[in-house]
Amino acid sequence: MSGEPHAVRRADAADVPAVKAVTDAAYRPYIARIGVVPQPMEADHAANVAAGLVHVTGNPEVIGLVVVEARRDHLFLDSIAVHPDAHGQGVGRVLLAFVDEHARARGLPEVRLCTNALMVEDQKLYPRYGYEVVERRTDGPYDRIHYRKRLTRM
Repeated sequence: MSGEPHAVRRADAADVPAVKAVTDAAYRPYIARIGVVPQPMEADHAANVAAGLVHVTGNPEVIGLVVVEARRDHLFLDSIAVHPDAHGQGVGRVLLAFVDEHARARGLPEVRLCTNALMVEDQKLYPRYGYEVVERRTDGPYDRIHYRKRLTRM
């Protein structure tokens, strides 16, 4: 599977600089729009990688990633990032499919995520992949829309 162009694998310590670089490149354009630094840019990438929460794609260079955390009754998609140079190549679609399979493999019935309400592109994207809006709420300086996707067994 590692030879596939968009195979997804668990990140390791050597990937931490690329995880930071891809995350920063993906989220930097939103700083001016939302007025704060998006939380994924402030994450402790080394700790997340060490905890096994980060999965990457790209061969040989990392071009996309997800940060996911298994919770009691769902998989939380904390962050998804695709380097702007890789937009339009299906990387996001592969990563979202990986998230679904990752949740199913752990017996979790749904995936949850939240996104800043000013990231309007997400409001078009996530419903196309089966996500539904659960609520909108303010968390500190962040106005967030919370989504969930109920998974079917395969």
